Amino acid sequence: MFRSTGALLEGHFRLTSGLHSTTYFQCARVLQHPEYLVKICGSIVSAFEDVAIETVISPAVGGIVVGTETGRQLGVKTIFTERKDGKMVFRRGFSVSPNEKILVVEDVITTGGSVAEVIEVVSAAGANVVGVGSVVDRSNGTVKLADQQFSLLTLEVKNYDPETCPLCREGVPIDMPGSRNLKTS
Repeated sequence: MFRSTGALLEGHFRLTSGLHSTTYFQCARVLQHPEYLVKICGSIVSAFEDVAIETVISPAVGGIVVGTETGRQLGVKTIFTERKDGKMVFRRGFSVSPNEKILVVEDVITTGGSVAEVIEVVSAAGANVVGVGSVVDRSNGTVKLADQQFSLLTLEVKNYDPETCPLCREGVPIDMPGSRNLKTS
């Protein structure tokens, strides 16, 4: 699916996490196709079929599409967090209640930073994260965010700290396709 839609990119990328990589997963290119979106989210739903879920929450921007379809298939409320002044928060009137059972859904996990921030927001509101689902886990399963965690695609992809990136040393131009740099107010 990733190759046929042009969603698996190769080059020199600065990831949302700040790390550099030779591989980038542009999930939006896969998720724009309804047949793939339904299939991918169906796999996430199946992984959590024995878990009571009341709400699906995703970090903006990348997780919104996959989170919304996952919530639709589960028949539950779907909301998202977004950054305001660099901090992940609920906006747009979204909220959760104490003890509400939350599934956090993301498109791509590298370090898990955005999902961890969502979990902090959810926990601060007194709700309970019952699982984390993602389309791609670039950490090959080493990033553990919840007791129950599922990713459709789990693999190890080379990531580099910007200070030690061999592509930077070679002068290879960098692309920054992630959503972290989008302006939000």
